[in-house]
Amino acid sequence: MKFARSIGPAQIEQPSETNSRANVTELTRESDAFRQNNNKDELSADDLSALLRRVTEASMQEIENLMGELHGLRNKLQNDANRIQSDITKYTQLSQSILQLATVISDNVKKLPDASGIAQ
Repeated sequence: MKFARSIGPAQIEQPSETNSRANVTELTRESDAFRQNNNKDELSADDLSALLRRVTEASMQEIENLMGELHGLRNKLQNDANRIQSDITKYTQLSQSILQLATVISDNVKKLPDASGIAQ
């Protein structure tokens, strides 16, 4: 005797709140049917197995989607870290070049004749 209806495996392409809520609603309805029918007759092992398989498949698909998103975010963070490191290196080289230029200018200004005598 079969009390819970089979809806087939969950197919989730993109994680979405709507799909998750629909799955939860469907599982809640099936759980309610299970509780009501459990009082009358025991569900068969196949029915329980099918219900558990649907719950597990939906959860596993959601976890896999989240893992994919996390991998994408990890790659983005790694690329951003590489870019920032490159920018820091360029900034350091530019700062050193500016310091050397300022030193050269300062040394050349010291070599100029005293300008106070020329102005009078």
